[in-house]
Amino acid sequence: MKILAPAALALLMLTACDSLRQAAAPVAPPPPAPAARPIPGGQGVAAESFDRTTEAERRKAMAPQAGGAALGTVTVALGAPAESGFWLRSSLVTAEQPGRVELPGGRSLAVTLRPGEGAAQLSLAAYRALGLGLTDLPQMTVYGS
Repeated sequence: MKILAPAALALLMLTACDSLRQAAAPVAPPPPAPAARPIPGGQGVAAESFDRTTEAERRKAMAPQAGGAALGTVTVALGAPAESGFWLRSSLVTAEQPGRVELPGGRSLAVTLRPGEGAAQLSLAAYRALGLGLTDLPQMTVYGS
């Protein structure tokens, strides 16, 4: 028993020394972050390549408009970039119809109003025509015909 106590104490001290040595050892740097992967299909794809509307369609959508019944105000997010045209999908309508969206500054755009659920979504072409950044979440008033 007298021999076991000093042996146990020595073992405990060695364990503590090993713990201190590990704590003092330099910490390995984290592995490098993986490189950003390009969008499938090439060197990266610009928003312009998804917007297949013509200049004539843009001019027509941007032509000054007035009238229509105000359906409400929504905060919009960018909709599916592959769906071409000028459209707004929201729960404010139950059937597809012509309409218009207007930003607080007065800029407006003719769009096709599409029924939807959840957050309102605005087409890529509409975002670009209104000069919005693709990550913007603007609030707009929606007008129906």
